[in-house]
Amino acid sequence: MQNLLTNKTASLTELRNPKKVIKQAGGKPVAILNRDHLEGYFVPASAVEILSFESTEAGEATRKFKDRKQHLNATLDYLKDK
Repeated sequence: MQNLLTNKTASLTELRNPKKVIKQAGGKPVAILNRDHLEGYFVPASAVEILSFESTEAGEATRKFKDRKQHLNATLDYLKDK
């Protein structure tokens, strides 16, 4: 089973009426499924408008990912034997 990056889903058939999908999802991104397989994501403009992007210094993103991984390692180690 695939991990979805959103808790909202819709079928390809439901996507024929995108306004209805947006309304039901509350303006949040929706995973589009075809026979229970992920085809892609439908992201309404309202979900993207709240995002902001900033440029980073060279290597800054890599450092942040490494820091984040260190925070997750304790949790991942705990879950290994569950």
